[in-house]
Amino acid sequence: MFTFSSLQGALSEVAASQSILELDGGIKVLVDVGWDESFDVAKLKELEKQVPTLSLILLTHATTNHIAAYAHCCKHFPLFTRIPVYATSPVIALGRTLLQDLYASTPLAATTIPPSSLDEVSYSTQQPSSDILLQGPTPEEIATYFSLIHPLKYSQPHQPLGSPFSPPLNGLTITAYNSGRTLGGTIWHIQHGLESIVYAVDWNQGRENVYSGAAWLGGAGGGGAEIIEQLRKPTALVCSSRGGEKTAISGGRSKRDEQLLNKVKSCVARGGTVLIPIDSSARVLELAYLMDHAWRTDATTGEGVLKSTKLYLAGRNIHSTMRYARSMLEWMDENIVREFEAVVDGTKRTNGAKDGSKSGKEAGPFDFRFLKLLDRRGQIDKILSDKTEDGSPACKVILASDTTLEWGFSKDVLKEIARDPKNMVILTEYPSLASETHPSLARTLWTWWKESQEHANGGSNGETKHELELTDAKREALQGNDLAIYQQWLAQQRQLQTTLQTGGANALESAGDVGDEASESESESEDSDNEQQGRALNVATTMGQASRKKAALTDEDLGINILLKKKGVYDFDVRNKKGRDRIFPHPVRRKRADDYGELIRPEDFLRAEERDDNDGQDLAQAGKDEDQEKLGKKRKWDNAGVSGKNQGSGPAKRPHLTRNVSEDFEAAEYDGPVEDELDRIPDDPDETSLGPSKLVFTRETISVNLEVEFIDLSGVHDKRSLHMLIPLIQPRKLILIGGSEGETLTLASDCKKLLAEGSVSIYTPAVGTTIDASVDTNAWVVKLAPNLVKQLKWQNVRGLSIATVTGRLLAMQKQLAQARLDEEAANKRVKTEESNEQPPAETKAEAPVEPVLDVLPTNMASATRSVAQPLHVGDLRLADLRKAMQQSGHTAEFRGEGTLLIDGSVVVRKTTAGRIDVESIGLPTDGGPATQLGGTFYAVKKTIYESLAVVAGA
Repeated sequence: MFTFSSLQGALSEVAASQSILELDGGIKVLVDVGWDESFDVAKLKELEKQVPTLSLILLTHATTNHIAAYAHCCKHFPLFTRIPVYATSPVIALGRTLLQDLYASTPLAATTIPPSSLDEVSYSTQQPSSDILLQGPTPEEIATYFSLIHPLKYSQPHQPLGSPFSPPLNGLTITAYNSGRTLGGTIWHIQHGLESIVYAVDWNQGRENVYSGAAWLGGAGGGGAEIIEQLRKPTALVCSSRGGEKTAISGGRSKRDEQLLNKVKSCVARGGTVLIPIDSSARVLELAYLMDHAWRTDATTGEGVLKSTKLYLAGRNIHSTMRYARSMLEWMDENIVREFEAVVDGTKRTNGAKDGSKSGKEAGPFDFRFLKLLDRRGQIDKILSDKTEDGSPACKVILASDTTLEWGFSKDVLKEIARDPKNMVILTEYPSLASETHPSLARTLWTWWKESQEHANGGSNGETKHELELTDAKREALQGNDLAIYQQWLAQQRQLQTTLQTGGANALESAGDVGDEASESESESEDSDNEQQGRALNVATTMGQASRKKAALTDEDLGINILLKKKGVYDFDVRNKKGRDRIFPHPVRRKRADDYGELIRPEDFLRAEERDDNDGQDLAQAGKDEDQEKLGKKRKWDNAGVSGKNQGSGPAKRPHLTRNVSEDFEAAEYDGPVEDELDRIPDDPDETSLGPSKLVFTRETISVNLEVEFIDLSGVHDKRSLHMLIPLIQPRKLILIGGSEGETLTLASDCKKLLAEGSVSIYTPAVGTTIDASVDTNAWVVKLAPNLVKQLKWQNVRGLSIATVTGRLLAMQKQLAQARLDEEAANKRVKTEESNEQPPAETKAEAPVEPVLDVLPTNMASATRSVAQPLHVGDLRLADLRKAMQQSGHTAEFRGEGTLLIDGSVVVRKTTAGRIDVESIGLPTDGGPATQLGGTFYAVKKTIYESLAVVAGA
């Protein structure tokens, strides 16, 4: 059984994706926890209802459309963190930075408390505000939530563990395959019983600068004409229809990149500023790589068009994103790996080369030479205020998050550059429509561009003259009546979570964030045992911090630990003591270890003379450092400046522990002084430290005179890819989601023409509807005649017994009834005639109809044997064949992937389709006594047949 239900993103303009897959036995799989830019909690209500029934969660892409609601669900939905979550390593790492950027950029992501909940705890005279914010997850909490996700690799079959409240998974297997478009993007293959489900949304078959193509045809190194076996002929294919009406650009990726760069050059040539809204985790890598390498090429060729233009990448967590990208090059396209290897080899070869011999691409793929990373609002204001010598604004290209222009630095940049007609904004993705009444800024700009394209003549550009209303959401601390209502609501939620989940109160704010009134409302009716445990925890915590904070502990607090903590104490009275005070303390030193084993200290393995030399050096160094501050000691403010000057005079200067952005890339020669000024700009104030707060909206109307352009760099599949691959996949059921109503219905009608008429069922479910896409199976119960059972010849293959059955189907009602009558009479040993006559009448009334397979007659058996074809059952593993041949006295070794060489004369290959090819050189070889009887070829052939079972024939 397989039923599918879409919670978001089906037959709508909303790009967020949430789907429920229910399998046989009540197993429910949630795929993606996406959210749109409205951050409406009402869109998560259905998901909240499904949480107690979920077995596991799968994530596909590290974008807001697929992962934005994950931290919100972990913090505010009880039991959500107890559900196992699976994703690839890049999705985990980049998803973490995405959500940290999201919650640091806009308070809207924290969401507000529903007014209905506040009405329940407020008095009739109180009028609660409708914009009181929930406490959003902190960066530390987001990192904790993502650390709970189980990382998987591509093509790695895995049998997951279900949630504590899930039914048994019964051999459910999940496998991740590359989907392209984003780093770590996933096509999920789910196997459960007879159901083989492929879940593929927002994939891209074409290769790009950074990302390799989807794994349908074998990935980057495949290039085959057939779908790989694991993804071929699934019982159900769940595919996104976004881009179903989009035609591919003639010229492919290079033409697309050329169009973007031409637009940028045309704007900077007239002295304008270009804004390119991007996301902060997925497609940003493609655009950042493209732009930085365009600047490198321009500097190498000497054209000078872009030399005077500064290039910036703005995002609150962009440094972490790029740091993760540099550590995950193996997940990218093979060209990126080759470029990195060439840089490493070139650095080794040209270690002593002059500066003039450096090439434009000497830096690594993501070691940016021209792209400057910005993560503070002050840096944005600084670069926007830069002027040239004649007083005009300096030319610059700014890549800023987010694509919706509703949050992040892109909204701030748009507000500053919108009035100048020389400026340009280039939209790189088709904006979604989260609300008909309140479209996003990106959607509004795209609509203006679309209208200008429809009414434009020939060579007119996309300049616009409109009024745009901007709405800014900011935090404001709660006061007075709102704070009292919030504290009452918080107390109620703590009681509910404590009832539902152990330690649920930890999910809400700490008492210090609420106020003094909430911290004073403590229960005084505690048991003595709880009191004892509380005291023990407090003492243990204090002891753990005693060495750092120099905390003073009394002998009563130390208890039995006085034997370890206090000198000169050798006795302790354990009479009338309880718990740990009755046991002699034993300090356990925890060994530090990592994935490679226990960490060792090299100084523990020094020879005696080496140890003496090191001790002498340490003493000499200690004498030199007596007048200087030591690491870990506090310094006085008066001595800080003097010590800083002294440290700078030495050759081994300790680097300052400040945020030095210039370490992440090699700056260009003409980019010098600006970087130093930007790095010295202080961090933005942390608005989340305000405690309980509410939303305050400010609205502003600005005139938009800049030029709006749209170039599709979303990397989503187009019409040609869908029409080519869906017929090759050959699904039995096709479910189309993730697109507008027009795109979905158009693709469904096209697929009906492309696929065989009536062979494939195509579904286009709406949000909230459930469809049954179970595999069509027909089963019959047949009884085997005793004579047929005696003739069966069973064969064992990997613990399974297999037999060939060839018989004649008969309906033997009278014989069955008579056989049952005789058996019943024999068992009961009936002696009278009355008892013998009554059962036949009852049996005839029942008239059982049961098909029976009986032995074939002699004349039919010969004809059937001539028609039957042999069929081998079993999966031959080359590793098992190698072991078997070695045990028989042959030499066997692997030569390349999927190739086994035996006795140097016979080669056994296994293709991706499961076919076994055996080749021999045809010459006799002296391979020892094992090759004397029949030769190596026949010995290999015999071993292969012994490991398989013949189902038909013989």
